[in-house]
Amino acid sequence: MKRVIYTTPQDAEAAFYEAIERADLDAMMAVWADDDDIVCVHPGGTRLSGMAQVRESWRRIFANGQTLRFQLRQEQSLNGMTLAVRSVYEQIAVVGEAQAPDPVIATNIYLRTASGWRMVVHHASPTPANPETEGKPAPKTLH
Repeated sequence: MKRVIYTTPQDAEAAFYEAIERADLDAMMAVWADDDDIVCVHPGGTRLSGMAQVRESWRRIFANGQTLRFQLRQEQSLNGMTLAVRSVYEQIAVVGEAQAPDPVIATNIYLRTASGWRMVVHHASPTPANPETEGKPAPKTLH
């Protein structure tokens, strides 16, 4: 199988979300760097690292049979010569369900490799129902 070369981080990100919407495991894993240092955190989940854990997590998600549609909002990016960090709000719709879940905030990190741009980190977390309140003072929390 010929591996796609993503010429920009945006191309890799578009392929990532297309793979989720199509529930295509091979297309999903083609976006990721072929490296055991990759990391994936699904909303409310634990940290998964390495190709085997990341692949198995996406296999399980795709096996549940839901069709998902994504709308990305409030995209922010920091692009360097070899590394790109993208922060987005994912509004996820489950096809066939009337009510959409609360948005998810995701940080996607891409590395420029000899094979083009590849994802090395996807970290998604639940957010409040109204992300427009972001930036307002929050209670102090140690992190």
